This record gives sequence, C-alpha cells and structure tokens, in this order.
Amino acid sequence: MNSLYSMGMTGTSVYLGLATLGIASLLVLIPAMVALFRKRSFVAQPDQPLDAQKAPIDTACESALHLRTLVEAIPQMIWTATADGSRDYVNQRWCDYTGLSLEQATGHGWEAAIHADDLDLCRRKWGDCIRTGEAAELEYRLRRAADGTYHWHLARALALRNPEGNVVRWFGTCTNIDDQKHSQEILEQQIKERTEELTAVNENLKREMWEREQIQNDLDQQNVTMVAEITKRSERTVLLSKMGKLLQSAIHMDEAVSIILGFAPKIFPDFRGALILVDAARSLLEVKGSWAACKMPAGPTFDMCSCWALRTGQRHFVEVGDHTAPCAHANTATDPYLCVPIMTQEGAAGILHLQAILDARDPFESELLIANSFAEQVGASIANLKLQEALRQQSTSDALTGLYNRRYLEESLERELRRAARAKQPLSLVMFDLDHFKTFNDTFGHEAGDAVLREMGASLARTARAEDISCRFGGEEFLLILPGTSLEGARTRAERVRSQARKLAVMHQGRPLGIITVSLGVAAFPAHGLSAKELIASADAALYRAKKEGRDRVAVAEAAESSAAAAGATR
Repeated sequence: MNSLYSMGMTGTSVYLGLATLGIASLLVLIPAMVALFRKRSFVAQPDQPLDAQKAPIDTACESALHLRTLVEAIPQMIWTATADGSRDYVNQRWCDYTGLSLEQATGHGWEAAIHADDLDLCRRKWGDCIRTGEAAELEYRLRRAADGTYHWHLARALALRNPEGNVVRWFGTCTNIDDQKHSQEILEQQIKERTEELTAVNENLKREMWEREQIQNDLDQQNVTMVAEITKRSERTVLLSKMGKLLQSAIHMDEAVSIILGFAPKIFPDFRGALILVDAARSLLEVKGSWAACKMPAGPTFDMCSCWALRTGQRHFVEVGDHTAPCAHANTATDPYLCVPIMTQEGAAGILHLQAILDARDPFESELLIANSFAEQVGASIANLKLQEALRQQSTSDALTGLYNRRYLEESLERELRRAARAKQPLSLVMFDLDHFKTFNDTFGHEAGDAVLREMGASLARTARAEDISCRFGGEEFLLILPGTSLEGARTRAERVRSQARKLAVMHQGRPLGIITVSLGVAAFPAHGLSAKELIASADAALYRAKKEGRDRVAVAEAAESSAAAAGATR
C-alpha cells in the first residue's frame, strides 16, 4: 500500500510539473502577445509624416518575429486561435508531432489529429470555453505522425481580452501526458483492485463478525438454557435431599409412602408417575400411589414378572409403539415410559414408573441421573424401615411363638391400665400355662416342647381381637390383656382358649404329641388390683388354684387371693 501511495504521489508530481510548465509558457508568452496585439491595432493618422507612420509598423513586425522565435524556442506545442475558436497558428513542434502543415492545422483542421472517441467531448468543452470566455483545459489523445499511434495530451488555453474586456484571441499549449496518463491509469487500476480487495476483505470481515455474533448469540442462548437447566436441577437436588432427610426420620412405611408421593411431582414436574412396591409376601407388585393422572391399569396389584425392570434389575425404557418388550403393568400407557428398579440388599423392593408428558425426542435422557438417585433414596428408606421393623419386633416379640414378650407386656399393661382408669372401662387378664410341660419335655424332647409352644402362640394370634395383647410370659406361661373386657367376658374367653388348646393336633417327627391341656387364671381391674403387679399376682394366684384343683380348668381370682396378691406386691 505504501508503494502504491508513493507511485501515485510520483505520477501526480510529474503531472503537476508538466501542467506547471504549460502554465509558465502561457505566462511568458501572453505579455508578448498582448504587446503585439496592441501594436497591430495601431492606426496611422493621415496628418502624420510617413516616417512617423512607418515606425510603429516596423516595431510590430519586429515584435511578431520576436514572438514567433520565442514560441518556437519553447519545448512545447503552442497554438493560437481567433475569438471564435478557429486556430490561426500552430508552432513547428505541433506540426512535426501531428504531421499536419500549418495550413492543414488552421481553422478546424487540427481536429483531424484528435482520436475519434475524444473528439465530441473535446468539441463540447472547447465550445463551452469560447462561449463563457473561461480558461480551457482539455485532455485528449493526439495522433503521433511518426508511428500513427495516439497519445494523451493536456491542452490549456487562456483568453486574451481588449481594454473593453472582450475576448480577441486564444493562446494555448499542448503537453504530452501519455506516460503520466498511463501511470495514472495503472494507479487507478491498482487502486481499484486494492479497493476491491479491501471491499472483499471488509465483506469477509463483516460476514465473520456476523457469524461470530451469531455464534455468540447461540452461546449466550445455550448459556441461558444451561443456567436454567442447572438451576432447575439444583432445585430438584435440594428437593431430593429434603426427601431423603424426611425418609430417614420416617417410622412406618405409610409415612415413607406419603413423603415419597408428596415429593415425586415436584422432583419430576414434566412426568406422570407411580410408586409400585413389592408386597410383604414378595409375590405381587402393589401400586402405592401415583401423580399427574398416571395411566395405569385398573387393578392395584400385578405379578412380579409384569415389569422388565424388576426382571432384568436395570432401567427399562419403552417408546410409543414399541412392542419389543412392554411392561404388562403399563399396557394402558399412551406415552413413552421408564421403569427404574428400586433395589435393597435383600433384592428388588419395587419400581419407580415415569410416563412422559412433553413431546420430546429423548424425554428421559436428562432424567436418568436424578431418577436413579430417587430410586436409591427410596430403596435405602425401605431397607431402613424394614430394619427398624425387624429390630422393633426383636425387642417386643418372642422369637419362638411370635407373640409379644414380657417387656412389651409390662409396658402395654401399664398403658392400658391408665387408659381404663381414665375412661372408667373394664380390663381383664388371663394367665395360663401348659399342664405337665416338664414331663412332656422329658418324654418327647425340647424340640417337641418348642413345637407345642409355637402352635399355642399361633392359636392365640388367630383368635385374638385387634385390641387384645397376647404375650408369652415366660417358659410355658402365657398372658392375655383384654382391654374393655369384664370379668365374666374374660372367664368366657379363658374357657374358649382351654377348649381350643385341647383341639390342637401337634405333630413332631411324624408322631402326634397327644392332647394339650392348659390351666388358666382370670383377674379383672379394678376388683383384683389397681396396678400391673397386683393384677398379674391375682391372675397367677388363680392359675395356681386351677392347677391345685386338678388342672385343665379356669379359675377366677377371689377377694382373699387379691388381698394376698396386693400384700405380696407391696412387699
């Protein structure tokens, strides 16, 4: 670009130099032309002497000769024209260059040396100058006689005026500017090419800037979407953490299910869903609840093999219209669905079932991680609740009979006595043990004795009311707490227990163990005691009396026994 600029400056300098030379020639010649014109315009007076009239004419001729000598000496083509623009003189340089004689070049004959393409413009501009009297400056191609080629020339003309200001003659120069013109054309071409290059570069730059702007806008939009997605995921993670904390504090499965179904619609707002758990017998799937109108079959339970997620132990995704391996429990679903197995250390505990609501290409692609975390939280909660239940049963239940143990008996009896006292309701106890159990163990062995105890516990569990509390008191002794039952009702219940015991058909190692008999004692609150110890002591005394009277019978506590039991409890 610097070289292009330098070339342009050099060409312009030469061009200006030549133009200056033409103007300088005009400035030198114009005074002489004016003087000659004035002398030529001198008119002799008739009354003057002949010598006086001849002197100015001789001077004018000398000036004309001097002017012509000066014009021929200037290294430029010089010409003059009348006021109407008709040339009346060209110097020898003009004639030598164009090959035209002075006679051929005068008038309008000089136009024969002008290139045909430049002639009309040259005539029009020259005509405008003649009409206005303004200085002329024309560029045209002039034929060189030596080789017949045309070369660019710069013609300048100044008007000579009389004292009245009228144009009386034109004086002009013609300077060869072909080299400068070609240099200018080359420069203009280079400038044009450079301009086109810069324009192309500018267009490319604009396009790149536009593309970058589009890319930046896309990135900004992606960032906005990503931030919104991260924010949404963070909120769902917080909800998942809150659900996990609440599940850790749940005591019963019903509480856990309520917590899970409360958080699920918030964690999965774009999906319908259902929580399906394995039942206690581990033979069926049970729908514990659903949200967002999840499309499920009418039945609340399904076979374990109805879900491919449970069968494979992995997530199972089914698209609309895909009949390769659909889950039987989702045969009414009309949208894509995903089943995520809920696993514990003991195996499958259920499934998290999700159905897509939005029409998306991969509706579950971004949900897999949080769905897995959700299922893991639920699985951990179920395992924790089962462990709590097992520990609770171990702490309150008898391992052999499945009935409550003595520790639970004491806690429950105190609670039921306070409740009965507040409500002024009856409460009774039935205490009994197996007759001749030591002899039975000695005869058939302890395993057989354990079998009898198990059967007895099962019999009590089958016949007990929901509010009854059946306990193994210790060894072969059992105790029933009967809230809201009078003394007579308790005696009737004791007779039923005695009768059912005789009907037990206990087998051990393929042999029947014979008829089982029990002796029972009955006591009631508040007649036979106000505290747990007093009531148990009264029932125990009645049981001892039943054994003493021949066993296989029911004895009701008496007042004397109650007083003795109270005294013993006090001691």
